[in-house]
Parts: sequence; structure tokens; C-alpha cells
Amino acid sequence: MKSIKSFFVCLTFLLLAGCEADEFLDREPLSDVTPKDYLNREADLAAYTIARYNFPTHGGWNIGTFGMDNHTDNQASSGHSNIWAPGEWRVSQSGGSWSFGNIRQLNYFLETVIPRWEAGDIEGSPQYVDHYIGEAYFLRAYEYFQKIQELGDFPIVTNTLEDDMEQLIAESERRPRNEVARFVLSDLEHAIELLQDVPPNGKNRISKYAALLLKSRVALHEGSWLTYHKGTPFVPGGPDWPGAGVISDFNIDIDTEIDFFLTEAMEASAQVADNISLAQNIPGEDIGYDSSGNPYFTMFGSENLESYDEVLLWRDYDPTLGISHNVNHYINQNGGNSGYTRSFVDNFLMDNGLPIYASGSGYAGDDFIQDVKENRDHRLQLFMKAPGELRLTDAVDSDGSPLLIGIPDIIGLQETKDVTGYSVKKGFSYLESNVEGNSGSTGSIVFRAAEAYLNYIEASYLMEGSINEKAGQYWKAIRSRAGIEPDYEITVSATDMAKEAENDFAAYSAGELLNDPVLYNIRRERRSELIAEGMRLFDLKRWRALDQLKSEPHIIEGFKVWGPMEEWYEDEDGNSLLIEPGQGGVPNVSSSEESNYLMPYRINTGSGNPVSDGFSWAFAHYLNPIATEHFLITGPEGSTDPSSSIIYQNPGWSTQAGTGAEF
Repeated sequence: MKSIKSFFVCLTFLLLAGCEADEFLDREPLSDVTPKDYLNREADLAAYTIARYNFPTHGGWNIGTFGMDNHTDNQASSGHSNIWAPGEWRVSQSGGSWSFGNIRQLNYFLETVIPRWEAGDIEGSPQYVDHYIGEAYFLRAYEYFQKIQELGDFPIVTNTLEDDMEQLIAESERRPRNEVARFVLSDLEHAIELLQDVPPNGKNRISKYAALLLKSRVALHEGSWLTYHKGTPFVPGGPDWPGAGVISDFNIDIDTEIDFFLTEAMEASAQVADNISLAQNIPGEDIGYDSSGNPYFTMFGSENLESYDEVLLWRDYDPTLGISHNVNHYINQNGGNSGYTRSFVDNFLMDNGLPIYASGSGYAGDDFIQDVKENRDHRLQLFMKAPGELRLTDAVDSDGSPLLIGIPDIIGLQETKDVTGYSVKKGFSYLESNVEGNSGSTGSIVFRAAEAYLNYIEASYLMEGSINEKAGQYWKAIRSRAGIEPDYEITVSATDMAKEAENDFAAYSAGELLNDPVLYNIRRERRSELIAEGMRLFDLKRWRALDQLKSEPHIIEGFKVWGPMEEWYEDEDGNSLLIEPGQGGVPNVSSSEESNYLMPYRINTGSGNPVSDGFSWAFAHYLNPIATEHFLITGPEGSTDPSSSIIYQNPGWSTQAGTGAEF
């Protein structure tokens, strides 16, 4: 692994130069390199594409990727997101998602390299030259997929444009989102054809299976988006779609498009799931106490993820080379300003496959965190902390006793507090060397194969209306690995949708409660398996699972602080350290009169907290607004009227800066 670590460091200091020592010494000085001299060698291609890697990985003083689900119904932080406060999220004057930076860089690469490749003019191993060209196709697809999620309709630009305003404006014309999604799949097809199964330098680089997984994600996203948003302005051709009358050469059959994307999702995800095995869950006698020997647990917190078949792409860290993070400083030592919500925790099944409310479930209640975890889905037991569990395996307390996890610090500093009392343990490392300051060296997963299993289950069910044999096998594999009764029919039969609506935004689509418990439990499976991996809002938006919040805001809750656990927060004299609103002093918990459960956004109920009365929703928030400057730039020269632009604003947003959602 040292070679790939060195590669990243060389890249940092040498920019686009190759890092093979002899080859680098033989080159011209960087100041003398011209465009015609670059991208002629395999090493040039490798350096250029890896510089375009734009994946979310660990970084900063926080819990890294394990905090990406903050500001959803799964996970909360001390702050709030304006996405849940209609009127607070506003059109900006400049910036935003309407940008082409990495797209332009990748267009330049493909426009330059492919003619040289076809002419046989690139030095290096043909299979690796092919691979790096495949990476460029993958990366362009990835960039365009981000635009689809954020903006929907978007221009398709495949070449580097000249500095000509007329041409730039013409190329800014938005294309329907389904057409952009088909373009993304086309790029991924090229990538799949060219990428290696086992990439150069291991799985720190993109592989064919990573491309197949991304293809399944893109196709499922678009197929389900069209399914649930059909008949709205968020789908091309829908009522009041803003592209009507602007895009002249437009024609769509929504149902045909849905079938196309779901079929593509099924085919791509099956190629991953049929070839890539899941990491094994070996829970031990005391699940969660010490999971340092459990491959399913350590997959998220090991320094080297290369041996995990399930991991398709990951980022390596080495503090000795200046490449590190702070994830375990927060996850191991404190709460990292995050925490799982009560609705998320209550949504996990018992290990017998029953929901906690079902008769005979065996649920032990929530007076204590350890009770909540008893006999539950192993994913909850493994990836949520409880006081008294082992904290480090290579260090002991001053008296020689094991170092254990303490009570949640719900009243501490914002940066380090346990926001809900239900604390994140995914990515946890038991090694002392990983928990001091910025010395973290655990790997960061970008793609893993379990998602392909889930993608196939959902896509096939939406397509066929039943669980086919392959989907059934995948679902049982996921449940077995999670320590749950594999027979999903037991769960389906015991599901009460009215009760699930209390715990899960995804119990709804288009403002209506789902009447299909099979479909609902497919969604539950994604929620449980992808715990703390940043996929929650992605799913909620494509399922159109937020409409109901427009009229029925949701109050985020945490653990049952007003009960036996209240005694945890007393000083040596038995005086409570908990300060409720209105008691004098600065409140640090919500009111016991409102709820027995900690409500992190009801601690401050002042006017500066727009989510104190719950998470609400505006339909416009399913897509981002385009900043005002982009309409002015793409209008007639000298125009100050945004409506004269060749591009159009997303549904429910004005083109005027400073305005909130209109519906």
C-alpha cells in the first residue's frame, strides 16, 4: 500500500506530473511542458484523472462521512439546515450548483486523449491507458449525476468551448433530466468497457465494479424519480414543467423511460451482486461490546480496506505522509456533534424480524440505551454506542481496567456533544493511535457492494411488482448478514403502516401513506443497511417522501432523557446538570413537560431557530435554485432581466436573489 500512498503525496506536490522516480527525472521541467507535450504518457493520464476525483471522504474536524446524514430524519447535529425551513433557503446572487469546472477538465481530457489513443500515440501499457480513459468517462458521468440530483435538467456539453460568448450562451441550453441521465449511463458504458476489474494500485482507484455500481445508482435514481414525481413540474413534460416551450426538440413517454432506467438498474446491480460477496458479520457473544474482530464492523474503521471484497473504492490515509483525518478523535472520544434520531433507532427490527411494536417482538424498551439495543438488528447493536462498551483494545485505565465508553455528553461543547444521546459508532477504531487529534488513518469507503444488492431489490420490485428469485436471494443475504430472521415475509406480515409513519418519512410518497408493506420494507432495509453513509436525503427526494411535511412538520427526538437516564446528569451532590428552557440560565436540554425524549431543536425555541417547531418542507426544495447571476450572464448583452436568459429556473423558485420557495 505504500506505493499508492506515495502516489497521492507525489500528486500533491508535483500536480500533474507522474510520480515514477526515473520517469519523472527524465522529463522536461514543468515550466517547459506545453499542452502538446502532456497527456501523451500513461502516467500523465493517471495523474490527470486522479486529480479529478471528487468523492466525499473523511476530512476536517468532524466525524467525516459518518456525519453526512445529519439534517435528516436519521441523524441530527446541533445546527439546522434551511432545507427544512421554507422561506429560509433562498436564491443566491452567485455561485451554487450551476458550474462546469470538473466537467470542462474532463471534456478536455477526453477531447485530447481519445484521438491520440485511437492513433496509438500514447506511451504505456495499453490496458492501463484504456483504464485511465475509462476513469475519465466515469468521472464525467459522476459530475453530471451530481447535477441531475441538484438541478434536474442540465446542459450536455462534451467538448471544451472557446472563449466566445455567443457559443457559451448557446451551449447553456438545459436538456431534460432523463436525457441527461441517459447521457450519464452512456458515459458509464464506455467506462465499464475500458476499466479493469482490479485497477492499478488496488481499490484506491476506480474499477469496473465501481462503475457498474454507479450505473445502478444513477438508473435507480432516475427511474424512481420519474415514478414518484410523475405528473409534477419536476418531471419533463409534467404540468408547469419550466422547460415547456423552451426546449423545442423534446418528446418523452414517461412510462417507457421508467422501464428503461429500472431495467438498466437491475442489470448493472446484478453484475455487482452476483460477483462481489458481503463482508461477514461475526458478532461474538456480546454484540457491540468489543467488535474489533468482526469483519462487518471493522470494514468501516480499518486502516487498510483492500482485503474487503465488499469495498469497491476507498481512500487511503497515512499520517506519516501528511494524509490523515480526525474521525476517530470524535467518534471514539465523544459524540462529534451528531447522533441518531429516535425515529431511526425505533425503525430497526428485532432480530426475530418483528418491528418493536409487534406482539411478541421481545422489545426491552428505551429506559436505557442498552435496553434499546437488546435483541435488535445487529446493525443497530454494532453501529450505535452504549455506555459500558469497550473503547480501546490497546490501552487501559490508570487502575488497569478496560477503557469503556461513558454516558452520552448531551450538554457539552457543540463540536463534541452527543446531540441526541444515540451516538454514532460506525467507523469506530479501537486503536489509541487513531483517536489522538488529527492522527486518524482509517480508510474511507466511497462505494461498497451492499448497495448493489439493495438497488436490485428495489428496481426489480418497482419493475415487476413482486420479489423475484434473485431479489429474494439478495434480500435474505442482507438480512442474514444483519443478524435478522432471513424470511422478510415475517416482517411484511407484522408491518403496521400507521405506526411506521410515526418513525419514517419514507412511509410516504407524494404525501400519501404507502399501502404496500413489501415496498415499505424494501425502503426500511436501505435505511438500516446504509446507516450513517450519507444516502438518506438522496433516497427521500427520489421517493418524493417529504410532501407530507408541508402540512405536518416533524419534531426530531433523541433518547429518553427524562426517565432513569436522567440520573446520569447529576453532580456529586445529586444536583441536576440539566437546564430546561425557562428555568434560568442557558438551556441545555428540551422541556420535560413537552416530551420524555430529548428534542435537540427544542432547546433553543427562539426566533433564531426556524426548525424549533419541526422539520417542514416546500415542494421547490426537491431541487436546488439556480443563482441569479447565471440568468444575467446567459441573457442578451447588457440585459438586467433574468427572464431573458436562455436558461430557466427550477420549479417553485424565483430568479430574484434573496427570495425563498414559492410553493
